[in-house]
Amino acid sequence: MSKRFQELDWRRTPLGELALRRRWYPGIDKNVYEIKLNDEFLMSSLFTFAEEELGRLALAELTGPALDVLVGGLGLGCTAEAVLADERLRSLVVIDALSEVIEWHQKELIPAEVASDPRCTLVHGDFFALLRSPGGLAPSAPGRRFDAIIVDIDHSPSHLLHPSHADLYETEGLRRLSGQLHPGGVFALWSNEAPDERFTATLRRAFTEVRAEVVTFDNPLQEREAANTVYLAKRAPGE
Repeated sequence: MSKRFQELDWRRTPLGELALRRRWYPGIDKNVYEIKLNDEFLMSSLFTFAEEELGRLALAELTGPALDVLVGGLGLGCTAEAVLADERLRSLVVIDALSEVIEWHQKELIPAEVASDPRCTLVHGDFFALLRSPGGLAPSAPGRRFDAIIVDIDHSPSHLLHPSHADLYETEGLRRLSGQLHPGGVFALWSNEAPDERFTATLRRAFTEVRAEVVTFDNPLQEREAANTVYLAKRAPGE
């Protein structure tokens, strides 16, 4: 029988106190994994459908074979696993600012198979700082482009984990990101909030075929339906 509550790891990081916890929920008869940073929950395995849809919706926009994808934000690995499930995937780079989270996957403290997949490379780094850097998101291969860049780091474009992330959500930052996609490539972003018309308008200044998908899922703890948003935007094919 699993323990009702167990703290699997606790670390002090530059961003604050980081904890990985496993909790047994009798009502749903399963173990739930949680990542908490200070007083905020970064992720719970009880609610992963929207994170998985983030990866699936992004790749559904692409038609070519041998896809090269980058994911910003590792967490419990749900988005990365959804990307790895696509048979067209050639390579996946996952960037996370917290080396501790990468270590949890490598030590199999989190029940995901991201770290063991030979197509996947886990990179410790600041996604936002790399995006601004001359070498871009792949400093070991400057100028490298991707078929999709998928981001799940902040709570929403207006609710950030750190103020230094803000420039991604403005026109210049989005244009910088667009430049690291192949023509026709896809940018996908997860948000915990309802669609933001201001942000959608900003996306249209840097991309084409912009839309916001509302993803609904059951919340068994509150016995109600919950919703997240997935923003999808394409780089113009001829650029």
